[in-house]
Amino acid sequence: MVLRELLASAGYVCPKTLENIEISGIECDSRRVARGNVFVALAGLREDGFSHIGEAIARGAALIVAEREAKGAPSFAVRDARAATARLYDAWYGHPAKTLSLIGVTGTNGKTSVSTMIAAVLRRAGVSCGLIGTVECSLDGKKISAPNADRLANMTTPDPAQLYAVLAEMRDKGARYVVMEVSSHALTFRKTDPLFFERAVFTNLSPDHLDLHGDMEAYFAEKRKLFSACAGAVVNCFSPYGQRLADGLHVPLWRLDAQTLRKARTDGCRGVSFSIFENGKENSFTLPLVGNFFVENGALAALTALSVGVPYAVAADALSTFSGVRGRMERVSDETDDITVFIDYAHTPDALEKLLYSVRDIRESGAKIHLLFGCGGDRDRTKRAVMGRVGSRLADFLILTADNSRSEKTADILRDILRGVDREKPHTVIENRKDAIAFALQNAKSGDIVILAGKGHEEYEIIGQERLPFSERDVVREELLRRKKGGGK
Repeated sequence: MVLRELLASAGYVCPKTLENIEISGIECDSRRVARGNVFVALAGLREDGFSHIGEAIARGAALIVAEREAKGAPSFAVRDARAATARLYDAWYGHPAKTLSLIGVTGTNGKTSVSTMIAAVLRRAGVSCGLIGTVECSLDGKKISAPNADRLANMTTPDPAQLYAVLAEMRDKGARYVVMEVSSHALTFRKTDPLFFERAVFTNLSPDHLDLHGDMEAYFAEKRKLFSACAGAVVNCFSPYGQRLADGLHVPLWRLDAQTLRKARTDGCRGVSFSIFENGKENSFTLPLVGNFFVENGALAALTALSVGVPYAVAADALSTFSGVRGRMERVSDETDDITVFIDYAHTPDALEKLLYSVRDIRESGAKIHLLFGCGGDRDRTKRAVMGRVGSRLADFLILTADNSRSEKTADILRDILRGVDREKPHTVIENRKDAIAFALQNAKSGDIVILAGKGHEEYEIIGQERLPFSERDVVREELLRRKKGGGK
């Protein structure tokens, strides 16, 4: 492709002196530049790509795109290099989303569950549907590879290099819909700038990522950006921020509120049920997932499906057999075990509180709740003490441990959490997560519930610059077997 064609397709005017430069690809990492590549110099959180232009040129970059003029090779100046990155990759892959109907799901908690349920309903309706999110990237249930360039990152929304390649693959394989989680990071860093969504879905908003955004108003402003690029919105108005968002929208709107969500109830370990009042009809749904937060998540998925024309009977059937999402209130013990063990991704105060209330609702009389969790290093520190306070208030026994400590010392993170813990409530600190899980499962008494919170679907532990294999499920299986051999507590 010649540069004239690439820039025109991305919405830029190409200088005549650069028109006929042959382009072989786009790259944002100077270490991976190949001959003929466009190198986009991004200002990162730790480094500025502009300082690596020399390396990119030495590796054969045909053009430098940056927010100021570069020397040593042909260059093209843009106002926002991150927006340019998304637009260039979108153009390079032939604007893949133009033939796809996109549904974007944003919010602090529930994005993965809601998006996975929507995709399941669309597939049950006979629609080829892709899914892009924290846990998986797939088309009609078959995995599509979308590896992060940064192996230490756990991205909800892939970077443009991966995102537009995946959308192109889904398009080429015949997808009609793509449901994707859209994080605040993705909106801040303009990953989805070229995309237009048939539906934008808002789950909720609670403190998280304030290390990036600064405060809740800035965080909310980032989330709100998704709703300026959609044909219609589905908004959870039980969230105060959702109500604010809905009140300011000027697109067709489906509100999840007391008028639309009716007869909501939890039925212990059997799941939840609810009715959606839409178009003058009350439609009933059941969802075989444990946790009262699945009422709002399931209702958002149902309302979204109905809004794009999925028949009620199809949506109800799909949700009634939905098997859940890995690492979201996932039961990893079975009926032969004398204790119940759940793994959940809850890593914010709001998510942890909802998780604990849900478990309190289903526990048998006299059963104790043992909560194990930590907080990620190099991330929002303001939530640590708050999570400690939530855990010690709602759990019967608290076990604090490591959770992707990254460059921080685990002991320092746990000290931050302990500031919010009620020291009069039973608790302990065990830095090694495997040892902490073993302690939790061997010290729980018959009938008790053990919750491992924070890692969810993750199969690794990040320590320093190393991403080490670590499976909570394997540890749980080993400890439950050892418990059975020891006769339980």
